[in-house]
Amino acid sequence: MTDISKLKQHAYHIRRYALQMGEVQGQGYVGQALGYADVLATAYCHALNIDPKNPEWEERDWFLLSHGHYAIAHYAALMEAGILDPKDIAAYGSDDSHLPMSGMAAYTPGMEMSGGSLGQGLSIAVGIALGLKQTGKTSFVYNSMSDGELDEGSTWEAAMSAAHHKLDNLICLIDVNNQQADAPSKEVLNFEPLVEKWSAFGWYVQRVDGNDLQAVYQAFNQAREYEHQQPRVIIFDTLMGKGVPFLEQREKNHFIRVEAEEWALAMSLLDERYGREN
Repeated sequence: MTDISKLKQHAYHIRRYALQMGEVQGQGYVGQALGYADVLATAYCHALNIDPKNPEWEERDWFLLSHGHYAIAHYAALMEAGILDPKDIAAYGSDDSHLPMSGMAAYTPGMEMSGGSLGQGLSIAVGIALGLKQTGKTSFVYNSMSDGELDEGSTWEAAMSAAHHKLDNLICLIDVNNQQADAPSKEVLNFEPLVEKWSAFGWYVQRVDGNDLQAVYQAFNQAREYEHQQPRVIIFDTLMGKGVPFLEQREKNHFIRVEAEEWALAMSLLDERYGREN
């Protein structure tokens, strides 16, 4: 059994890598990376069947980053998993870097799709999951998406298709941080009640605190072990900026800019909260 304390350490490292990349550009989607780190740590350091030395291994589990603006969080997870080298942090977001600010599969090992236009990932995941079924592979497909993608009709078309085809090898991960570029998510377009909606679409649904590692760990296990022929979705309620108090308290965290000296403060506060646990 995975030691939760080890997952805490992995999540702490992911948050540190994200802050380091944010400091390189002085801005970015760092709030999402801090809030989603516990989910990514559990995915990459526990749940996913992958080979860090061979990201294109044919028997691998697939992880799709539909919300391409979360690339900074994904790179941090790929570093912690041993697929990317933390030494490349200094090149984050620069010309010709394989760590562009929005995720692109052609640039980055371990990046399965080029995300960014929200609402596309689940459709791609359905296609991959269906293809794996037809070829007899037992791999899982994880589609990671933001709550803003719940506003997109294509997401719900894909949800219907997944249930129709009984894709029990598909696990959707939704980060509900209730922030979009223009306003709180529920003010842009209220998507609740999510559990009832996904259930009505034929999915096996779990909803947990995405910053409670024990709950996240159990939800991943349960999604894989569920025995019925249904696609699975885990809804994670997360706190933007988790681990850095002055970022947690910001009213708008969708894309952050902080003063130069605040990056060091953010790292210090993160280390104070999590470093002593590791």
